[in-house]
Amino acid sequence: MAHIISSLIQKLDSTPVNMPDYEATRTGFDWADARAELAGLPGGGLNIAHAAVMRHARSPLADTVALRWLGKRGAIVEYSYAELARKVAQFANLLDALGVRAGATVCSFAGRLPHLYVAALGALAHRSVFCPLSPGLEPEPIVARLGSSKTKVIVTTERLYASKLAALRDRLPELEHVLLLDMDLDLAPPKGTRSLAAALRDMSHVYEIPPTNPEDPALLHFTSGTTGQPKGVLHVHEAVVGHHSSARLALDLRPGDVYWCTADPGWVTGISYSIIAPLCHGVTMIVDEANVDARRWCQIVEQQQVTVSYTAPAAIRSLMRAGVGLSREYDLSKLRFIASVGEPLDPEAVRWSIKALGQPIHDNWWQAETGSIMIANYASMPVVLGSMGKPLPGVTVGIVTRVAGGVRLIDEPGAVGELAVRAPWPSMFRAYLDQEERHESCFVDGWYLSGDLASRDAAGYIWFVGRADDMIQSAGHLIGTFAVESALLQHPAVAEVAVIGKPDPVDGACIKAFVTLAPGFAAREALRRELLGFGRARLGLVAAPRELEFCDGPPRTRSGKTMRRLLLARELGLPEGDTSTLATGSDE
Repeated sequence: MAHIISSLIQKLDSTPVNMPDYEATRTGFDWADARAELAGLPGGGLNIAHAAVMRHARSPLADTVALRWLGKRGAIVEYSYAELARKVAQFANLLDALGVRAGATVCSFAGRLPHLYVAALGALAHRSVFCPLSPGLEPEPIVARLGSSKTKVIVTTERLYASKLAALRDRLPELEHVLLLDMDLDLAPPKGTRSLAAALRDMSHVYEIPPTNPEDPALLHFTSGTTGQPKGVLHVHEAVVGHHSSARLALDLRPGDVYWCTADPGWVTGISYSIIAPLCHGVTMIVDEANVDARRWCQIVEQQQVTVSYTAPAAIRSLMRAGVGLSREYDLSKLRFIASVGEPLDPEAVRWSIKALGQPIHDNWWQAETGSIMIANYASMPVVLGSMGKPLPGVTVGIVTRVAGGVRLIDEPGAVGELAVRAPWPSMFRAYLDQEERHESCFVDGWYLSGDLASRDAAGYIWFVGRADDMIQSAGHLIGTFAVESALLQHPAVAEVAVIGKPDPVDGACIKAFVTLAPGFAAREALRRELLGFGRARLGLVAAPRELEFCDGPPRTRSGKTMRRLLLARELGLPEGDTSTLATGSDE
C-alpha cells in the first residue's frame, strides 16, 4: 500500500457539517427513513421531478433561485423554484399534447442551455424516460442510442440538428418530434422540427404529476467504449433517494448553499448531481454554458459566491497548470467544500488544493450503474491522500475475488480484489437496455461487481487500483495504471500523465508513459531520462515505465477520463477509430 498522509483543513463555519460522526450515522442509517423525507407526491408514490422542484414551489423556498445560468457571452438567466415548476409543468403538458405516453423516451442532445434542464425535469414529471446524449457524439453512436431507446422526442439545437441529426432522420423511424431549444420564435423552423419556445407558449403552467411507482423507469444513461454495443443503463424514480442522501452526506449540501457542478449534461453526473441532487436540497445551482478553464472557474466561484463545488480531475488539472498564484488573485473564501469525480484523484492534486485553496479536494467513487455516490471522503473526516474514502451510510462495500459459482470476500487489509457493492440500494440500475444477460452477469451472490480493482486498509478506507481491463501484466506482475501515474505526477515537471502496457515479447508488456509537461519545462532528452529514473526510484524496476514520450495531453472523453486504449491503438499503428482488438472501458 502506498504511503498515507492525512490532512483535514476546514474553514470556520457556524453551521455544523451534515455528518459529524460517520460511525454513528452509519449505524443508525435506514433507507426507509431517507425515502420518507421525499414522500408527499399527491396520489402517492415517488417522482424525481416532484422531489426536486414541485414540492419546493409550494414551500417557503418558492422564491429562492433554483437555477442561475451563466451564458458564455455574459447573459444571465435565473429561475426561482416557483418559476422552474411552472416551466416544468409546461413541458410535461407539451408531451401530453404531442401524444407522448408515460414510459416513452425523451432525449436531450445539447450543451448547457436553460431549457435542457426544464426538459429533463418536465420529462420526469410526465413519467417519460429522460435520456441525455452528449453533443460530441458522432452519427453512428447517435443512431445506436436513439434507435435502441426508441426515442420519441429529442430536444436539441438548430446547429446540432443541421450538422448531425437531419441526415439521420430516415434511419430513426421511432423519432416523431424534434424540439429546437434555441429557435427564434419569429423564424420558421427547419422541416420536421418545432421551436420549443413556440410549442410551450400555449401550454398551461399547471401540471399535476400522476401517481408514480418508485420502480417506474426514469433515467437512461448510455455508457460504452469506442466499439461494441453501447450499454443503456436504466434507473427508476427511486434513484432520487440515493441522489438526495448522498448529496447531503458526501457533498455536505446545506440550506442556503450556492452549488456548482461542472459536469456536462450529456454525462450521468451532469444529470444526477447537476440537476437532481442539488434541487432536491433546495439550493441555488449554477450552470455555466462555457467550458471551464482555470480563470473562469475562479471568477465564477468568486462572483457567484459558490459554497460547494463538484468537479472533475480534468478541471483540477487545468487549475494546477495555471499555478497557485491564479487562485490567490480571487476571493474564494465562500467555498467551503470541493469534491471530484470521474477518475481517481491523485495525491498531488489534493496537496495542490491544500496549498492553493486552503482545503483538500474530496474524492469519491460511483458509476453510471450505481446511480449515486457509493464511497466518499467526507467533510468531517481526514482526507487520506490517494484514497476514495469510506462507504456511504446505507451502502455495504466489499473487496472480493471471483471463485467457481460465486465470490469470496477478501478481509486482509491491503489485499487487492474486485470492488463490489451489496445489492440492493435505491439508485441501483435496474437493467441494461435489451441486454438482460449482461445485466444479470453483474450480480453474483447478492453483490454488484463493478469491474474496478481496489483494496481496503485497516482503517476502512478504500483504495482504487485500476480498472480490471486497464491493468498491465508485466513480467508476472499485475500493475495498476493509477499507481504509476500518481508516482510520476509527484515530479514538478509533470502536469498530466497516462500510461499503457505496450506489448513486449519477453515480459508480456512494458509500461510506457505519455507525459504532458508543466509550464516552464521543455521536452528535452535529459528530462526524459530524469523522469524515467524518477519513476524507478519510486516504483521499482518492475512497475516503472521503460519508455516515456512527451505529448500535448492524452486523449480524453468529454467527462475527462483518459482513453488509454486510443494511446495503445496509436502505439500499435492501428487506425484512429480501430480499437476492435483492444479491451474497452467506459467513455461516459
